[in-house]
Amino acid sequence: MNKILIVEDEIAISDLIKIELTSRGYICEVANEGNLACNLIEAKNYDLILLDIMIPNVDGFELLNYIKQISNTPTIFLTAKNLTKDKVKGLKNGADDYITKPFAIEELCARIEAVLRRYNKLNEVLKIDDVEVNIVSRIVKKGSKIINLTPKEFDLLVLLIQNKNFALYREVIFEKVWGESLEFETRTLDLHIQRLRKKLGWKDKIKTVYKIGYMLEIK
Repeated sequence: MNKILIVEDEIAISDLIKIELTSRGYICEVANEGNLACNLIEAKNYDLILLDIMIPNVDGFELLNYIKQISNTPTIFLTAKNLTKDKVKGLKNGADDYITKPFAIEELCARIEAVLRRYNKLNEVLKIDDVEVNIVSRIVKKGSKIINLTPKEFDLLVLLIQNKNFALYREVIFEKVWGESLEFETRTLDLHIQRLRKKLGWKDKIKTVYKIGYMLEIK
């Protein structure tokens, strides 16, 4: 699992990011001020750092310079500073991306994946109980047995795993897996869910959420 350090002094924001990323399989730690962030970066290895600029004691620009001196850890600025000069400064100093607040959590996750992929750090294998999903080879195993899935079944499975324990709206699922509006194709989604439940033996894990859609429930 990829390990991410969230350097953010606003507790509500850092908690939200940690909850969302943890639900997607990342291991997250939080530093709410610069000195603590420095200590954690010295002591531990992270796959990626999310970095606010306006943090106590050591600001984000100074911290980025320090990170680049001691490691090659990819870093994404996540900040309210939205002036072009700040973006240019951050990227020229070595940040891998620059996201301004307010932000959509889906965009943040997509940018994190893009940076991790660029550094060849993105997890290739997802595991839930005895089910193993290789994202690169698109091979699914249950125990030692290979489970044959159609391309859409595979994409649907990955989406459910990446959002485990979160209810996904039907419209969102259909748009992400099929790339188009759900409209009158609800039966298509329902059939794919039924086949996944049967092939994986996940009748009790893939839950129907009334008036919303579906959720992979992992206890």
